[in-house]
Amino acid sequence: MKIVHIITRLILGGAQENTLITCKLLAQRGHDVTLITGPAIGPEGQLFDQTKKQKYKVILINELRRPIEPVKDYISYRKIKKYLRELQPDIVHTHSAKAGILGRFAAHSLRAEKLKSEIPNLKLGIVHTIHGLAFHPYQSRLLNKFYIGIEKSAAKRTDFFISVADAMTAQQKAAGIGLDKPYVTAYSAIEEDQFLKATSEQRIKDFRRKYGIGQDAVVLVTIARLFMLKGHKYILESAKQLAPRFENVVWLWVGDGNLADDFRKRVRELGLVDRIKFTGLLPPDEIPLAIQASDILVHCSLREGLARTLPQAMLCGKPAVSFDVDGAAEVVNENTGRLIEPENVRQLTEACAELIADEHLRKQLGKSGRESVKEKFAPETMVDTIEAVYQKLLQQ
Repeated sequence: MKIVHIITRLILGGAQENTLITCKLLAQRGHDVTLITGPAIGPEGQLFDQTKKQKYKVILINELRRPIEPVKDYISYRKIKKYLRELQPDIVHTHSAKAGILGRFAAHSLRAEKLKSEIPNLKLGIVHTIHGLAFHPYQSRLLNKFYIGIEKSAAKRTDFFISVADAMTAQQKAAGIGLDKPYVTAYSAIEEDQFLKATSEQRIKDFRRKYGIGQDAVVLVTIARLFMLKGHKYILESAKQLAPRFENVVWLWVGDGNLADDFRKRVRELGLVDRIKFTGLLPPDEIPLAIQASDILVHCSLREGLARTLPQAMLCGKPAVSFDVDGAAEVVNENTGRLIEPENVRQLTEACAELIADEHLRKQLGKSGRESVKEKFAPETMVDTIEAVYQKLLQQ
C-alpha cells in the first residue's frame, strides 16, 4: 500500500513516538510510506533524528504549526493537498489536532476531485488516530464548543478512527463525534527491548550520582513536560508533606517546558532543592535508565490519551501512581500501582507513602505490571491492528 502519515510536529511526545514506530514498521513490511510534518518548535525537544536512515520518506511543511494561525494554516492545507495529489496514496492517516483537521480535509477534497474525474481505480482511505482530545474540562466552554464543532466536521471526512485507549473512543462519542464511524483501539506502541533489558548496577549508580541522589534513596520519578495541566504542582504539594516523613525519598523530574523556571523557584522557596531533582530534557534512549534508576513512577497529568510513561514504567518493573484520567485505568489498577482521584493531594500523598514504606509491595506490583503490558504495547501488536484497518478500507 501507498500510505501517507501526517502529524503536526515531531517533538518529544507520545503521539510522535507512536507515529514514528508506525511508519518504521509499515515501511519494513514493504509498504510505501511518507510522513508529512511541521517543524519541531518549542522547548520539548525533537525526534527528527529518529527519521534518519529509515525506509520511509519525510516531507517538512514549515507553515504547519500547533497554534491556530489562519494564514499559515491555509498555506499548510494547500501544501498538504498538493503533496497528496503528487503521491496518490491509498491511505491518509492523520495524527494530532491541527494535522488531523488539515490532513483529513485535504484528503477528502482530493477524493472528491477524483470522483468527479471518474477515476476507475479510486482508493483513498482516510484514518485518524485519537492520541488525545482538543476539548477538555480545563478550558472554556466556548473553546470546547469550537473544537467539538471542528472535530464533528472532520469526522464526516474520516473513514475509520483508531484510539490509543478505549477512554478516547468513549469521550469522543459522548461529544457526538463520529457516531456513525467505526472505531478500534490500538494501544500506543513502545520499543520494549530497552525497557525490558536489565540495566547494570554501575549505570544506575552513575545516573544517581550525576543528579546527587543517594544509592539508598527511594526515588519517585515523573516524566512529563513542565507545562500546564501536567500536574507537577500536585506532586510538589505532596512532596511538602512526604519529605519530613521520609528522609531518604527523592523526587526526580524528567523533562522541560515553559514552567521549568517557575517550578525551580518554588522548590527553592520550599527548601526542597536537595529532595527534588531536575534533569531537563533527556534523549529518548535515556528514559529507560531514568526509570530503572527510580523506584516509583508518579504521573499526575490532568489530561492524557494514555500516558506512555505508565506502561514504560511497568515494562521496567516499577509500580505507577497515577491520577485516574482518560486511559490510565486501562493499565493502572490495584495489581500494578495506585489509581487516585484527579487533583486529590491527600490520596496522592497516601498512595506514595504506602509504596515508599513497602519495598516488597513495590516489587510485587512492578512484576505484575510488566506481565500485563508486554504484549498489549508491543509495536507488532499495534501495527497489526493498524494494517488490518487499512486493508479493510481498501477492500470496501
